[in-house]
Amino acid sequence: MTELENAVSAALAHVQDPEIRRPITDLGMVKSVVENPAGDTPGLLEVSVLLTIAGCPLSATIENDVRSAALSVPEVTDVSVNVGVMTPEQRAELIGSLKRRTIPFADPQSLTRVIGVASGKGGVGKSTVTVNLAAALTAQGFKVGVVDADVHGFSVPALMGLSDAKPTRVGELILPPVAYGVKVISIGMFLDESRPIMWRGPMLHRALEQFLTDVHFGDLDFLLLDLPPGTGDIAISAAQLLPGSELVIVTTPQGAAADVARRAGEATTQTGQKVIGVIENMSWMELPDGSRVSPFGEGGGRQVAEQLGVELLGSIPLESGVRAGGDEGQPIVVSDSTSPAAVALMALAEKIAVVPRGLGGRRLGVQPR
Repeated sequence: MTELENAVSAALAHVQDPEIRRPITDLGMVKSVVENPAGDTPGLLEVSVLLTIAGCPLSATIENDVRSAALSVPEVTDVSVNVGVMTPEQRAELIGSLKRRTIPFADPQSLTRVIGVASGKGGVGKSTVTVNLAAALTAQGFKVGVVDADVHGFSVPALMGLSDAKPTRVGELILPPVAYGVKVISIGMFLDESRPIMWRGPMLHRALEQFLTDVHFGDLDFLLLDLPPGTGDIAISAAQLLPGSELVIVTTPQGAAADVARRAGEATTQTGQKVIGVIENMSWMELPDGSRVSPFGEGGGRQVAEQLGVELLGSIPLESGVRAGGDEGQPIVVSDSTSPAAVALMALAEKIAVVPRGLGGRRLGVQPR
């Protein structure tokens, strides 16, 4: 390769596939970089790029990013980008390099923190808390994924503005849609939303297992699981498939909600998981005169935290903006970041991000000299 071709190839290493989130040079998507192909236009580059699948919905994005990266090299005056498609053999090689039949997040050496967001009963805002924590962690610079593990009552796609999104398939590999920088997967992206899902334990277990093995999330700092209410099949499967996962318990101040939330937390004594804290949602509502009213009572979150022997991580006020943002597919930490609820959620994300993590059984990667 010429010096200019080498420089452009190095610049293309900064172009990422929008779905796989890896450099296109690492994925074998750059077929060739040719300087002055016709021999009469100095500074002209011809770059040939191979898409993973025909009809890739983000082909225009990739083409524009390739052109911009090539033009960032000072000696380049113009760029011609040719877009093709990988052969079945090239695609199989790519899938083989990305896909694992094991669950990467279950590896004891994985650096991804897996946190299940659980509750004792429905209606406490668990899913809303999950998507807002995910968006808040992403805003703080972390790489975050969300698995909507509430198969029977999935709501994450709508809350993230992904109701019409479909994952991209590259062979058997599934690439999750992205919203607000968060990679999201849900059974609602594969099935007709208007039809109820009537699955028993083995089907639920298999669905969760496929999300964790067949979906390519890439390198993540956090993987959040929006778990269904209670301590049923999915909660048990999550503990089995992800033995190193942690739990955050969401409750409202109401006594009845607190009682069942405590039971959800106490189930970890049998699953071996760790509860890192409790979040109290819908804690109070601020009136126009600045006073507060507590429509669901007081003290439920602190009660659960004390009973479980963990920290009350924080309380989130009841705001109509949270509901409106969910209906519009915009987490409130994105749509109204200065609102009291958004401020509380951002503070919760910061607190969760710095919860210490044990190093027992983990290799430190150092050797004596």
